[in-house]
Amino acid sequence: MIYEMRIYHCVPGRLPDLNKRFETATLKIWERHGIRPVGFWTVLVGSSNQDLYYMLEWKDMAERERVWNGFLADPEWLQKRAETEKNGPIVASVDNSFLAPTAYSKLK
Repeated sequence: MIYEMRIYHCVPGRLPDLNKRFETATLKIWERHGIRPVGFWTVLVGSSNQDLYYMLEWKDMAERERVWNGFLADPEWLQKRAETEKNGPIVASVDNSFLAPTAYSKLK
């Protein structure tokens, strides 16, 4: 398994909109595509309280590319994203890392 850590740096004040989009739209579309989220986190104490961290689980990079590209092209996703961004962008930037578990990690 590999894990993808994504950090969405929101436009100031738009984190609630991003959380709402995940709760009401994104997760349902992900389920249909077979995207497996491990967890979601916001910053309690740290450099920015306008960030959403989340982790996805993949069998390998080939699965990730196939499934993620299918999601990005999904007409329902494109519609929901446009609807939620009618007042401007929600996410200012994204950091993305692919992580391999160590031999002593609880997540394999």
